Amino acid sequence: MKRYKNARDVLPESLIREIQKYVRGAHLYIPQTERKGWGETSGARDEMERRNKEIYQKYMDGIGVTELSEIYHLSEERIRGILYELHTE
Repeated sequence: MKRYKNARDVLPESLIREIQKYVRGAHLYIPQTERKGWGETSGARDEMERRNKEIYQKYMDGIGVTELSEIYHLSEERIRGILYELHTE
């Protein structure tokens, strides 16, 4: 969990007084203005896309859904979903 920052350390006093008119002493969450999508920072999204393309290529090379499921430790239903997603691109 991220630590809270004291408003006095990051905001001008005039802004703090304005906020206090609406929120007195309660915790206030201020959302980010630019938020990255899932996996963009860690690289997980790119890794999953690479894996899915690999699954699709192996399927096109003749490896069946059951075997792909065992290789990638995914359900057959998920393998079929990946194949469908990439087939329709």
